[in-house]
Amino acid sequence: MSDHDTIIRYGLEPSGAGGQQLPFSPAVRAGDFVYISGQVAMNERGEIEQGGIEAQTRRTMENVKKVLGLAGCGLSDVVKITVWLDDTRDFWTFNRVYREYFGDQPPARSCVRSQMMVDCKIEIEATAYKPLPR
Repeated sequence: MSDHDTIIRYGLEPSGAGGQQLPFSPAVRAGDFVYISGQVAMNERGEIEQGGIEAQTRRTMENVKKVLGLAGCGLSDVVKITVWLDDTRDFWTFNRVYREYFGDQPPARSCVRSQMMVDCKIEIEATAYKPLPR
């Protein structure tokens, strides 16, 4: 069986508030695609980043980058993003910060308003495409 036929899970160390083990993999590679679980604005201390949507978007995007890195990917490999915002009034500020990360070559994206499971303003998941060496 080759790596192309294998599912690889990354980042299974405790990552929740208080260092608890959460019941999901932060990243999963299935063939040439890498799926990043929803990331929120949780800092290194396991606390939600203080501040408004701008600060939380930056922290969340940095967390997305970090998890992509576990699977050897970067933002340039992202083909699809899904975003959940807690407040539709944050949409334009979110877009301004988001554009800084993807510039003129953004991936496909969905963005909806949703009540969050933790006390944060934003959650982002990503799908990346990075072919394995043949």
